[in-house]
Amino acid sequence: MGNNIAYGILMRYLSFFFNCLILVLGAEAHTVNVCASCFDKDFQSAIKNAGVYDTIILKQGIYNSINTIINKPLTIIGENFPILDAKNQDEVISVIADHVNLIGLDIRNTNEGSIKDYAGIKVYKVKYINIINCQLNNTLFGIYISDASHVIIKGNHLKGLNYGKSNTGNGIQIWKSDSVVVEDNHSEGHRDGIYLEFAKHCIIKNNLSEQNFRYGLHFMFSDDDTYINNIFKHNGTGVAVMYTRRVQMINNKFIDNWGDASYGLLLKDMTGGLISGNTFSNNTIAITMEGSDKMRFEKNDFLKNGYAIKIMANCMLDTFMLNNFSGNTFDAATNGQLMDNLFKNNYWDKYEGYDLNHDKVGDIPYCPVSLYSVIVEQMPYAVMLLRSFTVDLLNRAEKNIPSIIPETFQDFAPMMSMHKR
Repeated sequence: MGNNIAYGILMRYLSFFFNCLILVLGAEAHTVNVCASCFDKDFQSAIKNAGVYDTIILKQGIYNSINTIINKPLTIIGENFPILDAKNQDEVISVIADHVNLIGLDIRNTNEGSIKDYAGIKVYKVKYINIINCQLNNTLFGIYISDASHVIIKGNHLKGLNYGKSNTGNGIQIWKSDSVVVEDNHSEGHRDGIYLEFAKHCIIKNNLSEQNFRYGLHFMFSDDDTYINNIFKHNGTGVAVMYTRRVQMINNKFIDNWGDASYGLLLKDMTGGLISGNTFSNNTIAITMEGSDKMRFEKNDFLKNGYAIKIMANCMLDTFMLNNFSGNTFDAATNGQLMDNLFKNNYWDKYEGYDLNHDKVGDIPYCPVSLYSVIVEQMPYAVMLLRSFTVDLLNRAEKNIPSIIPETFQDFAPMMSMHKR
């Protein structure tokens, strides 16, 4: 599996170098310097006068860019972040040609409205596009990729229009696309920091998504994607993953998603995914699962959450191994009695068993679903009794009333100490 990830990353970066090679070999390509006083400060005029595969060096300054159409292969490089301003009238840039590079630009001030998804940079039905080290401020949608392939979005900083409110769009939106790399970006103040729908074979890596109104990351119907080393924190709800197969989420951080209906990660109708090496810290619910089958959870840390995991009874054949559960109010909760999932070799800080043969594995099983969590699941207002003497009595009584707790929801080989990462 690791080899597959490495191969995928290699193939996507090869597309970038292939694109650059074409630019170098273009016999008629030129480098054109453009200053803010040229073309009456109209960026569209600079595009019109450029040749195929030309490189435009855009000098520092402010340029009008009211839905500038890039309809030919070009490389546009900004010096000291020249400002491309749509003046709240339309989109800033629309890319409708293959082999376009946008580097070091300051994209600002899209229109807003519900009729059209106005974006700072919108990419339509093309391939081999690179958007690198750009700043996008006060845009309804930041970077919007539609029906495209072999796109690299790297090192950009995006701040949403109507910062952190519901009437803004998404920071990075990828729709019906294939082989997109989203790496080293910082998205904040949008509806969703990063959004994917029908986006296949994508790599989302080393991004920071924070202070977004709804989700730090949200994706649906996006199979065979990989998410590595991202940080999702202080978002309205957290991360939502729906109707997707074979997703891999590795070494990410889900932090401080706290509120009445917040969670670190929602998994709904998922199949065959891997959740490994992640940290879930200070979330109302670290992971909520519904209708998710054959998922593997390995080497994750669940630290100081309200609930570590909530697994609905329609989740089947999921595996939890080598995870750490520490400092959570509730380690686990469910809404059913029968569970067909495997828990093995996890560390639970509430485990009170013993290890007579000193093999570092507990000699008696651990049931992470407490009697009190069952009561709270059925009567949410019972949470008012948290840390009361009554709850202490329930926690002791549950050992003598096992019929109330799902018998199959047990770790039959709990670890005596935390796994080291």
